[in-house]
Amino acid sequence: MDVLQTVVNYILNDLGAAVFVPALMLIIGLCMKMKFSEAFTSALTLGIAFTGMSILIDYMMGSMGDAAASLAKSTGVNLPAVDGGWPGMAAISWAWPYAFLMFPLTIGVNIVLLILNRTKTLNVDMWNVWNKIFTAVMVSYITGSTLWGFVAASIQIILELKAGDIWGPEVERLTGIPGVTVPHFITLICTLLFPIDELLKKIPFFNRPMDADALKEKIGIFGENSVMGGIIGLLLGLASGYGIAGSLQLAVQAATALTLFPMVSKLFSQALSPISEAISDFMKKRFEGKEVFIGLDWPILAGRNELWVAVIITIPVLLVLAIVLPGNIVLPFAGIINLSFVVGALLMTNANLGRMIFHGVISAPFFLYGATYFAQYVTRLANETGAANVPEGKLLSWSTFEGPDIRYLFATGFSGNILSVILLIIWLGLFYWMYTSKKKYNQSLENE
Repeated sequence: MDVLQTVVNYILNDLGAAVFVPALMLIIGLCMKMKFSEAFTSALTLGIAFTGMSILIDYMMGSMGDAAASLAKSTGVNLPAVDGGWPGMAAISWAWPYAFLMFPLTIGVNIVLLILNRTKTLNVDMWNVWNKIFTAVMVSYITGSTLWGFVAASIQIILELKAGDIWGPEVERLTGIPGVTVPHFITLICTLLFPIDELLKKIPFFNRPMDADALKEKIGIFGENSVMGGIIGLLLGLASGYGIAGSLQLAVQAATALTLFPMVSKLFSQALSPISEAISDFMKKRFEGKEVFIGLDWPILAGRNELWVAVIITIPVLLVLAIVLPGNIVLPFAGIINLSFVVGALLMTNANLGRMIFHGVISAPFFLYGATYFAQYVTRLANETGAANVPEGKLLSWSTFEGPDIRYLFATGFSGNILSVILLIIWLGLFYWMYTSKKKYNQSLENE
């Protein structure tokens, strides 16, 4: 156990995603009989893509996040729960004594499902193991049972892999990268949004093409990535009290980010396409008809500017709802850029900006109330583990709490709440409906 924990800590603290994931892909490429030179070049390009995208996301989160935080402060509202964002939750997760056991559990469940042909997804996104750990921590703490925590995490692993199966074709359509998918926990919010999305598709306004390319055709220069970014940055700056000079600077920063995102995203395609083709050839030779998606973190989708436009437009909505929703105690701050809805919405709507923004608005209360419910438990855990020191009278939470619906149902359902058990069964039924519908849709596109 000590050896495993040492290896896990070394990977997380010393190597980092930009080294570990490319190294893993190099090994996979060589196992798929790629030439070393080709596998190495692809792996190195992948490392460059991850590094470049990380720099851009940090840049975007910093400039837009600071403006949004200034906007939040200008409201003058004093809510007791501090929004620590996902880094605070990750720190609490890794402080859990059983955290390192989630790695073999995640890998083991994935391998078993692949052998049994119950998934097409090989998930190499080991950084988001913390998400499974956090679920296990919350459920264990609230139910008083570590076993229930690992049961909940195991179900989450399976759900993520099944989600990866249906998102694979959509990821290829949105990025042009074959053979990859995004089995990320944040896409599971689509389970609740899917029925609403089916209704929206029956409304002509929401059913017309509304991605970045369609906008360029309809509104000309205002649909250009740089112009959209500049306008959004300028308006956010003015609303945040930056003044003319500061707002213009923010406009240029947003325009820069939205222009560079698609450029950097092309590196993912350049890196992953050769490996994907090698895997496809390998599987065809040894397992006739076997298709495998490589599961990666969501930043491979970050080149889609619809994602950033939708998430920035919904910032004021999140703030207003935080103020007016009765019972909410969390003021959005570190998590104010709500990635917890937008990645799933991008995949579910095929980058339909109108429906993405609609989903961002209607889902905001779920995140705020989820953050409110878990705040007391997150605070106690933070203080007990020493991961954070929360002053007396204050609470720690995360305003855009990932998966607030399913985590709440896990925690309360496994605690014996009959209503939550019923709602959890309904939630799983909705997931099955979404899974089968998307699977049929993907098959229909393949047959065209």
